[in-house]
Amino acid sequence: MHRVHLHAVNLNLLVVLGALLETRSIRAAASQVALSPSATSHALGRLRELLGDELLVRAGNRMVPTPRAERLRPQVARLLEEAATVLSEERPFDPATLVRDFRIGADDYAELLVYRSLSDAIAAEAPGIALHARTHRADGVEQLRAGEVDIGIGVLRDPPADVHEEVLFEEEFVCLLRKGHPALARRLTLERYAALGHVLVSPRGTPRGVVDIVLERQGLKRRVARSVGSFWVAPRLVAESDFVLTTARRVAELLAEPLNLAIRTPPLELPRFAMKMLWHRRNEDDPAHRWLRDRIRAAN
Repeated sequence: MHRVHLHAVNLNLLVVLGALLETRSIRAAASQVALSPSATSHALGRLRELLGDELLVRAGNRMVPTPRAERLRPQVARLLEEAATVLSEERPFDPATLVRDFRIGADDYAELLVYRSLSDAIAAEAPGIALHARTHRADGVEQLRAGEVDIGIGVLRDPPADVHEEVLFEEEFVCLLRKGHPALARRLTLERYAALGHVLVSPRGTPRGVVDIVLERQGLKRRVARSVGSFWVAPRLVAESDFVLTTARRVAELLAEPLNLAIRTPPLELPRFAMKMLWHRRNEDDPAHRWLRDRIRAAN
């Protein structure tokens, strides 16, 4: 079968062909597609040349389709209907009928906060949505660009122009110690704090954190006794030891009571940080994506 290259064909001919096959009249087809009879007749000549078939022939005072034209009629009608569907405005977005999987790039700190906040909204408004966590890697921008994740939740400074960002909330650091810890009997000075055994949460395996950097500026150093990759695991280690954990306040407030932990203000000034929602610009106007962003924003 000889295959025509579409880039070499004026696809408006399909519209004329559809009208000709439907009306079987050059004048009626011309009226339907808003062309002159002369232009429609010229288009029919081009179609005959392109398809190697007369398509419509005279039978007295009327025109009748050839067998090829009869076979083409339903195919052309279907193509035109599908093209109209492609170019038509989408139906209004309804979250209640949406069935879709979203991949969220986040560490377990973000998962803990975002998933808990979102669960009720999704269950009530869009039960067909499923959320799937993806590890928030150091190349989080590339994950968004490649479509490996739909939304990233985390700390990212100065994302590129094709990645949109929005601050969900600002976070501060606090200290967690088990209730009954000897250090709670006295004021937690900077020197006493530095001398304690520390738990470091390091999802990417780095040996130092912001606490180490700030202490170093003041001529001090702490001993990291345990380094873990999970914001969930670290408080449990503190609950069963005399270690101290310096972590985000939201995590501390969530886990302090069930783990019988005390929250204290760190004896050094640590910078606050912004937790951001990130998405690639190709998803900016997608109704379902926008709905999920709205719910994440409202939940935090």
